[in-house]
Amino acid sequence: MPQKLIGNFINIVTKKYFCFNGRAGRAEFWLFFLAVFIVNTILGFVPKIGGILGLVWALGMLLPTLGVTARRLHDRNKSGWMILVSLIPLIGTLILLIMCIPEGDKGENKFGPTIN
Repeated sequence: MPQKLIGNFINIVTKKYFCFNGRAGRAEFWLFFLAVFIVNTILGFVPKIGGILGLVWALGMLLPTLGVTARRLHDRNKSGWMILVSLIPLIGTLILLIMCIPEGDKGENKFGPTIN
């Protein structure tokens, strides 16, 4: 599991950094967020410079996070613009995460072929 987590994270951050096309399965999506959560937690315990490192980390993860979320929505045959739902105060992010939980569409959809 740790190797898959690290490999998935590195793949998204390097090869798919600006990628908003195609589809992302549940494993790719949730493993990416697990890796980000782990790093965020570690940075939270770093005294003095943890806040600055956290800010740099958050800015660096903005595009990969938006990209993997858009691709996850594509897997559900929904537009990546649905990310804007997260701007609804208090419940927007929860709604977006709930949209990302179910299994993606079987077979090809308008965003590409099925995920293996």
